[in-house]
Amino acid sequence: MSTNENLNISIIQANLKWEDSKANRDLFSEKIKTLSDSVELIILPEMFTTGFSMNAEDLAEENDGKTLQWMKKQAKLKNSAITGSIIITENRQFYNRLFFVFPDGTVKKYDKRHTFTLAKEDKTYTAGEERLIVNYKGWKICPLICYDLRFPVWARNTDDYDLLVFVANWPKKRVAAWDALLKARAIENMSFCVGVNRVGKDGAAHIYNGHSAIYDCLGELLIQENIETEFAKEITLDKTHLENTRNQLKFLQDRDRFTLI
Repeated sequence: MSTNENLNISIIQANLKWEDSKANRDLFSEKIKTLSDSVELIILPEMFTTGFSMNAEDLAEENDGKTLQWMKKQAKLKNSAITGSIIITENRQFYNRLFFVFPDGTVKKYDKRHTFTLAKEDKTYTAGEERLIVNYKGWKICPLICYDLRFPVWARNTDDYDLLVFVANWPKKRVAAWDALLKARAIENMSFCVGVNRVGKDGAAHIYNGHSAIYDCLGELLIQENIETEFAKEITLDKTHLENTRNQLKFLQDRDRFTLI
């Protein structure tokens, strides 16, 4: 059992089946079965049931649809929180929506703020307006989605969060930016930073080579293995290390104050 000093997390990097929600749920069900009973947070990629598709009219689910029910079931079975984003329809609009599901079935949601204009995501999906901070097992967690990674003001640690999470479908051709920005977000926000990407080729012919990774608050790389293949990795994040580093260096105390308008 975790204390406030540590959090056992798992990141799952997978080759998503294009626009096949059931196949992807089955895929992740099998991978989650392999995780230890000590895991407390499971992190899946962006649009983990479909791949990064603009075919929202055919693929979107209602808020409490099959995938959220599946997430609740997995969270209960593993006694672990689980998070990732899927395509949602609500009030005749579509959202790239991240769900954070607690073991007891409680759900928090975050809608992707920065829709990816290069792929015309902004033409299909409505952008979110509010950031989410999740309080879980003594940790403050800020979950964001893919393109949000390029916008440091949106990710800025103004809430003293402990863990910054990015779920993504980030293509191989720009993976150098992914690597650099994940490390930068960890350093500038003095938090653990997790990025969970996919691998394989999608139906739009985009190629993904993973590079899912975990950095500590000084930008030290804790996990990045088998970068071109599927994997499920577990690690314990040490909150005492985070707090001691912040108390010693105090960089966050010197941050600029600002308000988003």
